[in-house]
Amino acid sequence: MTFASAAIPPTVAILGATGAVGQELLTLLEERSFPLKQLRLLASPRSAGQTVAFKGQTLTVEPVSAEALSGVDVVLASAGGSVSRQWAPVAVEQGAVVIDNSSAFRMDPAVPLVVPEVNPQAALTHQGIIANPNCTT
Repeated sequence: MTFASAAIPPTVAILGATGAVGQELLTLLEERSFPLKQLRLLASPRSAGQTVAFKGQTLTVEPVSAEALSGVDVVLASAGGSVSRQWAPVAVEQGAVVIDNSSAFRMDPAVPLVVPEVNPQAALTHQGIIANPNCTT
């Protein structure tokens, strides 16, 4: 997804949608009326089939797979480092930008570590993955 296409609402996937951070991301998207073409909720096969309320609709959590990532513009990943290492490259290959909240890419020199209030311009250098620091970085 490029900035030129930012006017078109994106298809967003939350990877780790049933976890605490995934649920918070879902709440923020709803509270802020984030424009969405489509929202996909992805999680482990164990969590697949769970339902979640979003903007008056009931969404079903899907197991993460290459097929589930197809057509996604932005992946908000919050499922843990090993899951991000496995699925972020797959999402990027399919054309998505991954904003990763895990520790998987935080120390990778090829992945920008972005704090929007501090270095938003760093996001412009991404190669498909943007890392998000937390208190342990």
